[in-house]
Amino acid sequence: MWIGWVAAPEITGTIWDTPRDLADRKSTPPRLPDAVREAVERTLDATRESAQTTRSRAQEAVDEIVRGAEAGAGAVRERVRGAIDERRPATSDDLRELRSELRAIRRRLDAIEERLPASRSAPKRSAGARRSGSRGQRSKK
Repeated sequence: MWIGWVAAPEITGTIWDTPRDLADRKSTPPRLPDAVREAVERTLDATRESAQTTRSRAQEAVDEIVRGAEAGAGAVRERVRGAIDERRPATSDDLRELRSELRAIRRRLDAIEERLPASRSAPKRSAGARRSGSRGQRSKK
């Protein structure tokens, strides 16, 4: 059985036919890995401080953006709430409160008109005539 390699069709051989200078050649010199390791360490040391500075600057920028976004979101939230409150329809509680305020205003106006002198050119209206509208006919709750 033949185990070998073919570098070119005209050259055939086996592992045992390797030229002597290749077989005796030492592998990578021991100083080369140490030199590469030292070069990598120097490079990492040189860039470490710069990377930390860059990272802290980036973190500050992100923090500033987040603070601005939070402030903007709060302002938008308040504007939306205000817009919704202005546009929402009146509830039954709102209407009840308005009716109560109107009754109080009507009582104050009646009291003021009672104190006015009778010599006015316009005839005095009665409380029933002033309340003759559809809202005035409702019973007080």
